[in-house]
Amino acid sequence: MNVLENLEPASVFRFFEDICSIPHVSYHEKELSDYCVRFAKERGLFYEQDDMGNVIIVGEATPGYEDIAPIMIQGHLDMVGDKVPGCPVDLGTDPIPVMVEGDYITADGTTLGGDDGIAVAYGLALLDAKDIPHPRLEVVFTVCEEVGLEGATGIDLSCCKAKRLLNIDSEEEGIFTAGCAGGVRADCDIPVETEKKSGVLCTVTTKGFLGGHSGIEIDKGRANGNVVLGRFLLYLKGKVTFDFVSMAGGVKDNVIPKNASVAFLAAEEEIGVVQDALTEFNHILKLEYGASDPDAELVLEKKEASEWQVLSAVSKEKAITALNLLPNGVQAMSMDLPGLVETSLNLGVVTIDETGIHLCFSLRSSFESAKEYLGAKLEQLVGVLGGKVSYRGEYPGWMYARESKLRDLCVRVYEKQYGNEPKIEVIHAGLECGILSSKVEGLDCISIGPDMSGVHTPEERLSIPSVARVWEFLKAVLAEK
Repeated sequence: MNVLENLEPASVFRFFEDICSIPHVSYHEKELSDYCVRFAKERGLFYEQDDMGNVIIVGEATPGYEDIAPIMIQGHLDMVGDKVPGCPVDLGTDPIPVMVEGDYITADGTTLGGDDGIAVAYGLALLDAKDIPHPRLEVVFTVCEEVGLEGATGIDLSCCKAKRLLNIDSEEEGIFTAGCAGGVRADCDIPVETEKKSGVLCTVTTKGFLGGHSGIEIDKGRANGNVVLGRFLLYLKGKVTFDFVSMAGGVKDNVIPKNASVAFLAAEEEIGVVQDALTEFNHILKLEYGASDPDAELVLEKKEASEWQVLSAVSKEKAITALNLLPNGVQAMSMDLPGLVETSLNLGVVTIDETGIHLCFSLRSSFESAKEYLGAKLEQLVGVLGGKVSYRGEYPGWMYARESKLRDLCVRVYEKQYGNEPKIEVIHAGLECGILSSKVEGLDCISIGPDMSGVHTPEERLSIPSVARVWEFLKAVLAEK
């Protein structure tokens, strides 16, 4: 592509552009994993690649650094694949359409994958360099982070010697992450009954919703497309009789859904009432979400009257009840750290059709007990509706360590380079540090990264100057004795 060839640091952006040319959404990282293996083979570096696609590459210490403690550099190979409506790019098979806009790298209509392609680029650039002094480097690339930290859970680190971990999966330069929430995916399945009905097919679709990351941006109060459509159906129910055909919304459980649609049947003579209800509801949206989602609205599309398979009356009530009564969003704020979300959940993916009501949530909490209670609440409510809840992708939280030599080192280097102190934070999003530290006794962790915004959305942007500054910071940390 060569879109980034004139950017500095050249090696980092060269590898980043290579990464963008290789499809690597979650569960489809094999090609990128093999690219990393080829990189290691071509340079004669020790590597391990497991059946999942996780890769470990070792760069031995440079002269004079043989006795310095090894350090692990870690990021994940997969990305969230999302795009704007009508975008022809298939992120499962096509390269990311990378663009440069001023001081930022972005993509034309899709997610960029800076989360976490930039970590992979940094790691490869460090291993490739001949002029960067460093202790033994153990560069670890995991798969399936975005769908439940599955690669980190499955990886074998027995070949690694490092007791220090620099995770590069944070998105604000100058903020060092030193702890995170634990989480789990909850799949709620409720059986339905269906029947044949006739009527005008009405499809209501979300438009202009911002969405976002369900950990980092859950406190921004953004509209959840799935929840808003459920609320609209409840609003409509009080005005007109309709039959529920289907609903689909969201792309990932850990992404606040912006694109969702619901289809229902209404009588020809009731279409005017449906349109009026939609107009009234859009006014409510504008009032309540004018600050967080100023362009959010629902759009109606109608088709000719015909016969469709619809949910029975009882099943329709179950669907509307589930969408409106199951919890969503921030559930508790931390009493220890002001401004930190303690417990939340996100209704990320909804599918409702003749096969059943399928709802997928991402649950997060700083406390294991609060996370378990949230799951129990889902089980109780879903059970009342005749359904069941199953779990997958559970990962532990990463507790803040009062003492950390690596954190102290990073702070000293940062103060020397930037002339001020970095911020130390605990975040509500999930990071792999918790899982990896459970595999290596005494692992000292910190998470850093360059400035990124709009991650997990087509608005994702990566700051070019920030990438350069963080590169200098990484080299300075590795040079410390």
